[in-house]
Amino acid sequence: MADRIKITDPEKLALLYERFRDVCLVEKEVWKEIFMPRDVSQGPVRTNIQDRYEVDIDDPAVEETLEANIPRGAAALGAAIQEYRAHIAFFKRV
Repeated sequence: MADRIKITDPEKLALLYERFRDVCLVEKEVWKEIFMPRDVSQGPVRTNIQDRYEVDIDDPAVEETLEANIPRGAAALGAAIQEYRAHIAFFKRV
């Protein structure tokens, strides 16, 4: 298994929650893996290089609730993600 780093930075987490919501809405199901453009502090950004994040949801009931909110749209799913964010963790694969 690849090494993983748990994401704890509040700004990065906000972006990951938003990306997680968007991916779930597009795919119409809860995804356990998402991709984000790689952070580059200097120089040009290559948009074809992305970081992979694993999504861990520690309670099956939370996952079911998120799944149930997908058909209700972005606002409902976003609210559910915020409500249960303590049960959703992101890990960057290195």
